[in-house]
Amino acid sequence: MTRRLISSGSTFEEEIGYSRAVVDGDWVFVSGTTGFDYATMTIADDVVAQAEQCLKNIDAALREAGASMADVVRVTYVLPDAADFPACWPVLRRWFGEVRPAAMMISAGLADPRMRIEIEATARLSRNEVAGRLG
Repeated sequence: MTRRLISSGSTFEEEIGYSRAVVDGDWVFVSGTTGFDYATMTIADDVVAQAEQCLKNIDAALREAGASMADVVRVTYVLPDAADFPACWPVLRRWFGEVRPAAMMISAGLADPRMRIEIEATARLSRNEVAGRLG
């Protein structure tokens, strides 16, 4: 299988030199994704709104890859302020409560002070999705 690159249209991808997601075989690797609305390149001030937008952005990348949020096997959350994380839990539970991927939260600075959360995800395509791509 060939490697396929997925872009969200974010200016960051071209400026920095990365893809929103990379499909390699059965795997989909989604880059650290922030709460920017890529259509307007705006970001909400609220961490919960940012978490929601992060997951919408990840969902869009996964769908373009032929996957879904149900295929996510690992997720990493990065927040500059660890105290903000509990406020995000209801949003994360709504998106991942049934999926229950392996997860980790790190507290670290992000590239832009407006960013309050960044989420990275790894998904594995189901056999049916892989067969459909080959079919």
